[in-house]
Amino acid sequence: MDALLERLRAGLPAEALITDPDVTASYAHDMASFCDAGTPAVVVLPRSVEEVQHVMRTATALRVPVVPQGARTGLSGAANASDGCIVLSLVKMDRILEISPVDRIAVVEPGVVNATLSRAVGELGLYYPPDPSSWEMCTIGGNIGTASGGLCCVKYGVTAEYVLGLEVVLADGRLLNTGRRTAKGVAGYDLTRLFVGSEGSLGIVVKAVLALRPRPPQQLALAAEFPSAAAACDAVCRIMERGHTPSLLELMDRTTVRAVNAMASMGLPESTEALLLCAFDTPDPAADLAAVGELCKASGATEVVPADDVAESELLLQARRSALPALETVKSATMIDDVCVPRSRLGAMIEGTAAIAEKFGLTIGVCAHAGDGNTHPVVCFDHTDPDESRRARASFDEIMALGLELGGTITGEHGVGVLKKEWLARELGEVGIELQRGIKSAFDPLGLLNPGKLF
Repeated sequence: MDALLERLRAGLPAEALITDPDVTASYAHDMASFCDAGTPAVVVLPRSVEEVQHVMRTATALRVPVVPQGARTGLSGAANASDGCIVLSLVKMDRILEISPVDRIAVVEPGVVNATLSRAVGELGLYYPPDPSSWEMCTIGGNIGTASGGLCCVKYGVTAEYVLGLEVVLADGRLLNTGRRTAKGVAGYDLTRLFVGSEGSLGIVVKAVLALRPRPPQQLALAAEFPSAAAACDAVCRIMERGHTPSLLELMDRTTVRAVNAMASMGLPESTEALLLCAFDTPDPAADLAAVGELCKASGATEVVPADDVAESELLLQARRSALPALETVKSATMIDDVCVPRSRLGAMIEGTAAIAEKFGLTIGVCAHAGDGNTHPVVCFDHTDPDESRRARASFDEIMALGLELGGTITGEHGVGVLKKEWLARELGEVGIELQRGIKSAFDPLGLLNPGKLF
């Protein structure tokens, strides 16, 4: 410990090091339940690439594990500390280095908050689409690490589609540049995509070149009330089959709607079994919403209410953004799953989740990025009740098994971390895991970067 701190201090300012155990404990874990976390030896908050390189050279020399962190809003334990590790928090590297309206790119450090970037580019008539529900807190580096998504994925895609290039500090302190600043480029293997979603296990992202789009018109939304989740999912299939491209297509089940109302008094229809929110940012969103409204009615919607203006639309979207915080108030703890299935199997996924909730005697609310089949079943439980905690964990596993049975994946945007290691092995298979471990070994032969995650 003394040798580690001495070496770190040789290349870092005093304020970059935190050793107070009461403070370092607060950096030990992200927001996931049922994920073990160790006790870090030290927390480092660098402000420059050179400081990150110094940390990694020190870690390599002393064989000390390093756990990279952003805002710790993750939901899989990917940012959890291991015993005796260096927690490398990148939140102080928070500069927007460049915004180019001509090249339609932004160059940022990893600690830039998603919403801060979105607002900055918006002032120049540009748009950075990825918008996780935690966008007011989560950082771009964390978004890249977990390949996060958001509400707009149905039209605009996920984080990986907007990362053009990266500057990465490798495990031994060397600096690697990947990708490009150009609109096109296919030189060599696509190492940039390899780092996106790697959860800090291959290198430390210290700079990112991000693609931007022209800012679209402000979106208008509608809410459609359905007598069953199956009917709402049928509407989703009809909307996509007819070629519509909504900017948002979200679903909340009855449990979620009631939780949002209880927390925020938003006046959502509590009689509904499923509430579908659809929005368009096209030149004529009212016409698009009218067409979607008819499809919803054909699928059995009992009520279709288009927003009159942007302010009313934003209120509907705020209700959806409030879903996870609202479900967290139902019980003392939650486990938030992240299973993505083909759109055609969305109804089976939601109905199967309801059956699992009944089987285990638990409250499980479901909100979903319905347009891309990404469901978020939220298991609500009393963490002080050992039996209820056991049932919560068992139900979580059954939900993932159901997703795989339906041709889906165990994670659409939250990552693997600690929580889903066993399930990653099931999804990828023996050969897939062997190759993934080989890639990890090539970048991090000593296994110092975020050990115990993914595999």
